[in-house]
Amino acid sequence: MSEIKNIGIITSGGDCGGLNAVVRGAAFMAMANGVSAYIIPNGYAGLYNLIDMEKLAKLNERRVDTINSTLAGSEAGHSRVKIKKIQSEDKYKRIKEGLLKFNIGGLVISGGDDTGSVVVDLANQGIPCVHAPKTMDLDLQTYSVGADSAISRVSSFVSDLKTTGQSHNRVMVIEVFGRYAGHTAFRGGVGADADCILIPEIPVDFDVVYKHMKKNLMRRIIDSDVNAGTYTIVVAEGMKDASGEEIFDESLGVDAFGHKKLAGAGRYVRSQLEKRLKEDPEIREFMKEQWMFVPGLYEVPEVRDVKPEHLVRSGKSSAFDVNFGMEAGAGAVVLLLNGMSGVTVQDVKKGKIRFLPTEKAIKERDVDLEMVSFYEKLGFCFGRKPHAFRIEFEENKGKIERHL
Repeated sequence: MSEIKNIGIITSGGDCGGLNAVVRGAAFMAMANGVSAYIIPNGYAGLYNLIDMEKLAKLNERRVDTINSTLAGSEAGHSRVKIKKIQSEDKYKRIKEGLLKFNIGGLVISGGDDTGSVVVDLANQGIPCVHAPKTMDLDLQTYSVGADSAISRVSSFVSDLKTTGQSHNRVMVIEVFGRYAGHTAFRGGVGADADCILIPEIPVDFDVVYKHMKKNLMRRIIDSDVNAGTYTIVVAEGMKDASGEEIFDESLGVDAFGHKKLAGAGRYVRSQLEKRLKEDPEIREFMKEQWMFVPGLYEVPEVRDVKPEHLVRSGKSSAFDVNFGMEAGAGAVVLLLNGMSGVTVQDVKKGKIRFLPTEKAIKERDVDLEMVSFYEKLGFCFGRKPHAFRIEFEENKGKIERHL
């Protein structure tokens, strides 16, 4: 067992559900092993400025009692800082001196791929640290704290927006987080019975989307005895158009890790649909047949784009994220106390703490396109012509493939 007497707990990158459970799990496991746990506030910005701090919050039993695992966000605070990009040549020396000042022998750090890249960096500099995986995007090689909470929030918002959509016969476009991988949009959309889900993994053919939207919206209005219907689209912020280009606003610049600040995917989808609606003579005839047409005022169905944005990060953590977060935080401490560094907790099962080298854990994991094909078979639109679904039937003694 390590000679570590004190550990520091850092949460970094974006906030989300389950992080307070990571903090609590790490603190309780440290105390159970006779080790003191301290919060290093405000992510890597706090780590860099540790040398100048007068004191740190100690996570004793009384203090941990004040941390609510069910609340999203983090008691430890956040920042988006990449240590390598700090201009000072003595940045690592400064960090080590700060850790030495408080006699902190290792770090539990919770964050996503950007945070994990700094974990690798710090470990290579001889600073002991273990990574508890966290990202709403669910794009790491492990499960990530915050994903289930975010997916549940997205599902709830999309479902709720159907009431206003149906009241006005509108097409509702909901833009959610998901820069490179569309897991949150995919699973959140499926969870709300969305009609169309647009994700970064699939360049969008808007003619396909429009055809699917037109067919289903018209059918619902016709089938309703009060001429009411809606159509819902969930779009990940990193959605790509048919050319494979991301939709973003150049004026927003880049973040601390050099990523373009994405914005406008939902607005872009709305504009593409509005353009097609206005150019389609069948739509005007349909509006007349359904007694909705008003010349110059209401000639085609309306399209609205909505961005729940940081509401997806906030509120309550799901029970699953609280469980996983507690286990990841506690598991990270055990690994740290047993001399591990530069690794990521995968899970804790059957008395085993499984882990991966962090450099492997943070490699991007995309949405499984076989599962996309599966849901296309169920009628969901993903902005492309549906692909054949290959299904395998697996028993203990063999495997049979079928194409549907």
